[in-house]
Parts: sequence; structure tokens; C-alpha cells
Amino acid sequence: MKKISLIIFVLAGSIFAQVNGLVFNNMPDGLRRPEESGKILPADTISRTEMKLSLNDAISLAMAQNKDVLIAKEELKKADAQISEAYGNAMPNLSFTGQYLRNIQKPVLFIPGGTKFNPNPNPEKMELTLNNNYSASLSLSQVLFSAKVNTAIQIAKEYNNYTEHNSQSTREDVVLSVKKAYYAVLLTQKVVDVTKEGLALARATYENLDKLYKEGMASEFDLLRAQVQVSNTEPMVSQAENNLLLAKNALRSLLALDSSQPLTLTGDLIMDEIPVSILDEESLLSLKRNSALLGLHSYDKILDKNITIQKSDYYPTLAAFGSYEWQTQDNGFKFNEYNTAKSLIVGVQLTYTLFDGFMRKYRTEQAIIEKDKLALNIKKLEDGIKIQVDESRFRMNDAKKRVEAQAKSVEQAQKALSIAEVRFKNGLGTQLELIDARLALTQTQINRAQSIYDYLIARADWEKTSGFNKIQ
Repeated sequence: MKKISLIIFVLAGSIFAQVNGLVFNNMPDGLRRPEESGKILPADTISRTEMKLSLNDAISLAMAQNKDVLIAKEELKKADAQISEAYGNAMPNLSFTGQYLRNIQKPVLFIPGGTKFNPNPNPEKMELTLNNNYSASLSLSQVLFSAKVNTAIQIAKEYNNYTEHNSQSTREDVVLSVKKAYYAVLLTQKVVDVTKEGLALARATYENLDKLYKEGMASEFDLLRAQVQVSNTEPMVSQAENNLLLAKNALRSLLALDSSQPLTLTGDLIMDEIPVSILDEESLLSLKRNSALLGLHSYDKILDKNITIQKSDYYPTLAAFGSYEWQTQDNGFKFNEYNTAKSLIVGVQLTYTLFDGFMRKYRTEQAIIEKDKLALNIKKLEDGIKIQVDESRFRMNDAKKRVEAQAKSVEQAQKALSIAEVRFKNGLGTQLELIDARLALTQTQINRAQSIYDYLIARADWEKTSGFNKIQ
């Protein structure tokens, strides 16, 4: 009896460990409240209203409330603003400056002696300014030619594309995590149902044997064995329910729901098979649709433009400028008696660096090296995507075979349990046969649910890696 119970306990624990490991490895830390991000659900109804979610509902909710998705959206806004900033460098620059100076000790000019301006033999000092000095200027400049400006605009646009691909990749990562968390809840719910069924059968057997024992038709040993079976099954149900709570909390975390939000999943653990022809066709497109790879290709264009930026230092910069200045000085504060002076200048300015210690040369070399490094990373990711696609398909195929094999095993186990129950009621079978039959049915049901779960997880990994059915 103890050996049989231990087998069930170890089997359930193993499944829970696999489920929790797959779910929580991709979970963000902490639980999120919906009022902290999206506002799909009113905060005052969270703790009272039960939420029923299909898989599509869960994905839509994550796209609206998940913190990683919201951060990615903010990055997109930032990239748009950077494009506008880059265009600003090509626009005219207009600035205004106003200034007031109080001369505490005025600057002086020494006039040599024995000159027309100073007939005395000794030098004389002459103050150059008055107590109060006011000035205002308006300056305008416009870049006429700069190899950096146009390239900077192009880089900003490529960075926007790069950010869009990264945002898409983030959304796909969140979708994958939601799918895994959703399937994990379905699997743990299935384990709870199976263990509860086992507990109900164990209790029914114990009650039946108790009646037979009182009538002298069953031994005390059989009654004690049935009682031990009930005692051993009850903690397994409790553990299964606790694991279901943990799985739901993981899903709530991804959806930015409060941990107290009642949650019911309307989906079922059913193997939604993808035809082999579609797998073959779509897998070939993985290198053209994988968002992470597309992001690296966009970044490669940025690095290409960065090389152009570094080389642009070898070209001159031409700018036009104009300046209007007003100034006045006086020892008092009778503004209406001030004499003012105005000036207006315009011109062009050519700037070219003749020698900078070879810094332009080495900056260009570094930019080229960064691009070469990225090319290696792109090739590495392409190889990894091919491996991941093949691995996901292998896991799908393996899980499919197990599901097909276990479907018949469940039917056989159910039939064996029915026969064992009839034999036991007619006094032809032993309680050990009945317990073995129940254990076999429980194990096959959990194994089949685990295989379906494995297929769905492998399919989710394949969809994410291949870019199949991408969410926008």
C-alpha cells in the first residue's frame, strides 16, 4: 500500500515540478495590479467578479496590460521622437541672448606719454566703459552642408525599425509565456481532477468495505488497507490544489491581475495538431519572419550608417549665419537718455579638421569591427533558429506519438478498472487488484494530459521561433 501511494505521489510531484519550471522561468518578478498599467478591468470589481478566460482572451489582456509590452510601446514612442530630433538638426537654429553687466572696477587703457593723445611725459589711464552695460543679440544659423546630418536622419529611421522589431519580439515572448502559463493551469487542473476522482473512489471503497466489515463479509485487514489508501490520497489532492493556485498566480502575473482575482479558464487541454505540410512550408520561412533576427538585420543597417557617420568627419561643414546685436552703456538709470548702438552681420562659415591625431581613422575602424561582429551574431542566430525549429518539431512529433499511444491505454485502464470493481464486488478479486487498476488509470490519464501539454508547449515554441501566426 505504501509503495503504491508513494508511486502516485512521486508521479504527481514530478509533473508539478515540470509544469512550474516551464511556467515560472519566464515570469516577471512580483504580481501586477491592472490599475498599474492598462485599465481593462475596473479595480473595484477585481476581488468580486470571476474572470473567465479563453486562451485568446488571456493573450489580448496581456497585450493591453503586461508591463514588458507597455515598456516596449514606450520605446516605440521614444524612437519616433528621435526621428523628429534628427530632422531638427537640419532645421535653422535661432537663439536670443540678453545681458546686463555692472562694472565694479572698470577696465582701462594706458596711453603712452609724449603722444598726440597724451602730451604729458607719464602714461595716462582712460576708462573704457561705463557703470551699466546692456546688450541683446539675436543669432540665426543654418547648416548648408554636413555629411552627418542626412546620415543621422537615416539612422533615426533605422533605429525606429529596429525598435519595432524588438517590440514585436517582446510581444511574441509575452504571448509564448502566456500560452505556457495557460497550458500549465489546464494541466494542473487536470491533475487536480484526476486525484480528486481517485480520492472519491478510495472513499467509496472504504465506505463499502466498512459496511461489509460490519456485516462480517470483509476482513479488518481489507478495511484498514482502504482507510490507509484514503489517508494517502488526501494530501496528494491538497498538493495538487496548491500547485493549481501557483500556476494561476503565474498566469495572473503575466496578465497584470491581482493575486486575489478569481480566475476560471474556459479552454481545455486538447491537442490542436498542425498538419505536416504546413509545418514544412512555414518552417522554411522562419529566417524571413523571426522578429529577433529581423531586429538584428535592422541593427546591421544602423551600424552601416554609423560607418558613414565616422567617415563624414573627413568632409567639411558649411553653415550660414546671421547676427543682430543691440547694446548701450551709461552710468545712471535714465533709460530714455541712453545712446544705443546696433549691428547686423551675416556670413558663411566653413569648418574642416586638418588633423585630429588619427581619431577619425580609428573611430571608423571600430565601427567596421562592430558591423563584422554583428554579422557573426546574425549567422549564429540563424543557425540557432534552424536548430530550434527542428527541435520544436521533433518534440511535437514525439508528444503526438505518445498521445496517440496513451489514448488507447486510457481506454484499456478504464476497462480494467471496471472489471476489477466487478470482481471485487463479487468476491472474485482482491482489493490489491482494485488499487492497482485505479493506479494504472490515474497514471495513464496524467501521462496523456502531460503528453498533450508537451505537444502544445512544443507547438508554442515552434510558432514563436518560426514567426507562424504572429500577433501584431
